[in-house]
Amino acid sequence: MKSWVDIAGEGVTVENIKAWSKGGVSFRLGAAAREKVLASRAMISEKIRTGAAIYGVNTGFGAFSSVRISDAEIEELQRNLIRSHSAGIGEPFTPEQTRAIMILRANTLARGHSGVRPEVIDKILEFLNADCLPVIPGQGSVGASGDLAPLSHLALGLMGEGPAWGGPGLRETLPMQKALAERGLAPLVLQFKEGLSLINGCQVMTAVGMLALNDARDLAWLADAAGAQSLEGLLGSRAAFDPLISAARPHVGEIRTAANLRRLLSETSQIAESHRDCNRVQDAYSLRCMPAVHGAVKDGLRHTWAVLETEANSSTDNPLVFTEGQKILSCGNFHGMPVAFSLDYAAIVLSSMASISEQRISKLINPAMSGLPAFLAPNGGLNSGHMIVQVAAASLVSENKVLAHPASVDSIPTSADKEDHVSMGTIAARKLVRVVDNVRNVIAMELLSGAQAVDLVRPLRSSPAVEALHATIRTQVPFARTDRVFAEDITTIREMIQGRRLLAAVEGAIGVLEF
Repeated sequence: MKSWVDIAGEGVTVENIKAWSKGGVSFRLGAAAREKVLASRAMISEKIRTGAAIYGVNTGFGAFSSVRISDAEIEELQRNLIRSHSAGIGEPFTPEQTRAIMILRANTLARGHSGVRPEVIDKILEFLNADCLPVIPGQGSVGASGDLAPLSHLALGLMGEGPAWGGPGLRETLPMQKALAERGLAPLVLQFKEGLSLINGCQVMTAVGMLALNDARDLAWLADAAGAQSLEGLLGSRAAFDPLISAARPHVGEIRTAANLRRLLSETSQIAESHRDCNRVQDAYSLRCMPAVHGAVKDGLRHTWAVLETEANSSTDNPLVFTEGQKILSCGNFHGMPVAFSLDYAAIVLSSMASISEQRISKLINPAMSGLPAFLAPNGGLNSGHMIVQVAAASLVSENKVLAHPASVDSIPTSADKEDHVSMGTIAARKLVRVVDNVRNVIAMELLSGAQAVDLVRPLRSSPAVEALHATIRTQVPFARTDRVFAEDITTIREMIQGRRLLAAVEGAIGVLEF
């Protein structure tokens, strides 16, 4: 039986949006939120009855804001808005991303500042509960006045128009009318202001960013674990993780990362003991500076996390209805810049995390740095080993350098110069998804090379956490005595990352790491 989630205009987090977007739960509008929505609807209805001019209710939109719309045409105005603004193109958002977008759209309307009927929110939730998901194109938003084009495609679906996801696993598309008929659902009939309220706001960039950010946190933890395994394979020192060091430079991320590494590596191991009295003074930056670099990544991700959670529980319509002050105010809360800046920041820090991971792979395959067989190949020459694993990682790191260029530094005037400064936040969100995927692959490559290195220093054993990580990898990816198609190994480890199997192995050994 599905569990029920009350949509209340608050309480949405990065973690629960990730869980809810997978499906398997049912949504309803919370009772207190319903009362707020009813009150705002009553207030705006009274304003219309008295003949007041309200933007987007009985006026045109954007540069047409001075055009007054007759009462008889108010509902047609809303339908025309959605149809005309459904101009998105490109690869559509996934069903998981679409659910997240719909949840956030319902949540912001539930705050009671939009003047819509409760039936609008009920309809979004009814579609969610029936897994009736509109196909939303990924391109076409500049991230101000909200995610106008993609959210219009969402509203278009609610109206019973456009395509929907269908078929086994929601991998195919079909006409929304057919999807509604199959599920016994009726489309939404828009009334005054409701079309506008469905498309004002940053729910697309925020939802897509939140899902990517949840994955990024797992990768930040795995970067610590992969780095610990690589350090053992490289016979590196634990000294740089002493708590005295991070206490002398008390950035939160650095302190927590150093603590993670101490737990991952424990006090010592057979590998560590084997080189206790060696003549190496200090390790390369990619090992020694993990607390500073990984820690700064975590600090950046936590900042973005806070911004996105604030945005997910905010009112982003225009105009906004304030029943407590009896005001209807035109505003700019739909502008995506807070989200855009933060998403760009996340892409930048994650790109650096992939870069330092790739440098550890580089050290692992270099016998001058590792003391191991060249390219981790037991019979080098006949076998090339992980030579191109490192090259592929370098390729992804360089691709991330392009993707990390901030989308938010750009702006272009739109809507006949009425909307003259925009955020490009949805582009930032889509880029972040690609960066996260590249980082996931680089971490998978480091885990592959690190596991090979640990095997090459056998029979010496590592710390309990690293041994648990290594053993889990080896359940599906054996030690490479000879060359094979390493792309298959990378794919397997990446899938283990996505399924959280590797994190589960680490957590089973030492508990949850710090973020």
